[in-house]
Amino acid sequence: MDPLRKTIVVASNNIPKIKATREGFNQMFPGTHDFQGLSVHSHVSDQPFSDEETLRGATNRAQNAQTLKPEADFWVGIEGGVESHNGSFCSFAWIVVIGKRGKIGKARTSAYFLPDKTCKLLKEGAELGHADDILFGQTDSKNKQGSVGLLTGGVIDRAAYYTQAVILALIPFRNASLEF
Repeated sequence: MDPLRKTIVVASNNIPKIKATREGFNQMFPGTHDFQGLSVHSHVSDQPFSDEETLRGATNRAQNAQTLKPEADFWVGIEGGVESHNGSFCSFAWIVVIGKRGKIGKARTSAYFLPDKTCKLLKEGAELGHADDILFGQTDSKNKQGSVGLLTGGVIDRAAYYTQAVILALIPFRNASLEF
């Protein structure tokens, strides 16, 4: 087996999350890797409403994937969340990467504000993906372009949005001699 070939478990079967993880790893560690999606619980709300809850969800996902697939080399948790700012919500995500030797990398995406109609649906209890489907007349948009893709007209889709943060979460692994 190729010693540079790594097995990366993405703690989700969400297509954009798997694609973003593949892109991020391939940019930071070029080579042929095995990427596996695995549905695990985040143990947070279906729609996290704070930075802390969202980070906890990403961490829980990565840890739960590690428990279920201990033979892998890396486990990646990606959790999207929203946070209230002066009555509006902004959307963001946390990425947590756990390495075989216990090293952990974390990064947060950039954030963007959501339309008032989306905020209203969130306040009524909708998850962001469902709110987007209602507002934009879509089906399962969170497995496609996501909120960011719908709002940017496809300029930035959900996978591209996550990819930069995956790369940033890999900094500790790229710089293994440094403590983080």
